[in-house]
Amino acid sequence: MSAMSLPLDLTPPVFLAPMAGITDLPYRNLVAQFGAGLVVSEMIASGEWLTERPGTREKAELGIGVEGTSVQISGREAAPMAEAAKMIEDQGARIIDINMGCPAKKVTQGASGSALMKTPDHALRLIEAVVDAVEVPVTLKTRLGWDDAMLNAPDIARRAEAAGIQMITIHGRTRCQFYKGSADWAAIRGVVEAVDVPVVANGDIIDATTARQALAQSGAQGVMVGRGVQGQPWLLAQIAHEIYGTPAPVIPQGRGFVDMVMEHYDEMLRFYGTKLGLRVARKHLGWYMDHAQTPDAARRAVLTARSVEETMILLPSALGPVEKDAAA
Repeated sequence: MSAMSLPLDLTPPVFLAPMAGITDLPYRNLVAQFGAGLVVSEMIASGEWLTERPGTREKAELGIGVEGTSVQISGREAAPMAEAAKMIEDQGARIIDINMGCPAKKVTQGASGSALMKTPDHALRLIEAVVDAVEVPVTLKTRLGWDDAMLNAPDIARRAEAAGIQMITIHGRTRCQFYKGSADWAAIRGVVEAVDVPVVANGDIIDATTARQALAQSGAQGVMVGRGVQGQPWLLAQIAHEIYGTPAPVIPQGRGFVDMVMEHYDEMLRFYGTKLGLRVARKHLGWYMDHAQTPDAARRAVLTARSVEETMILLPSALGPVEKDAAA
């Protein structure tokens, strides 16, 4: 993927997808340490952002000003979208991404996210408002369409490009599919052929093999990885190495893996505070234990621990299978 269409170097073209409740600032920082062309913040609801006066932690969550970070916004009205985008730009954002792909009912029932694919004229007004409000590059993330009867991503992409969108990411499913079935990477080719700006393929990309398949079938210039990165923060760097020849990441094994998990756990606690951090951390610890093939009893003990101290005591032995494998 060429970085020429954006005034930023987004290489290698292996990006981290925004995932609510998962790709928070501590995890994005960890992924970026291994290597990623771009990481994207969790989605910000523009109306709520403007009315609820976000606190220090919420503002920090965006990673504004961090190199290789895009801030994603959503909304259903042009004025709040534009105002939020301008405010975020003023705070130092380098790229703003518009969410037109989220399938969650609480988002689509509010006429945001992928629901905007049902009203392309209205969606374009939002895109135009955001592009006109800021000087930084604006990108778009969306799906193939609302359902199989409304596969309008190529038309929306064409119009978005004309409005000034500089990169488009397509999840290879319709909204009504949610995450069921398989992503249709070949269907993304219609978007690639409709526009001149870079197109990024997303959906079911979990390793270098699937990344290569997605690139070949779609003709896209890059890939965005979502759920596959859970418990494997080095995955983007590994894919980039195998496809683009970037330096191979040092994948932590044994004690190194335990140390990485413990450090990530500590970062979450510091960022969120102990009470909230304990809850937020559980999903990540669960994915790390999936990777380590932790026995069920040890897994339950970690995930039901009631204090930081108890968790810190249990974690090293729970992650022990990785250490044993490394020593074998």
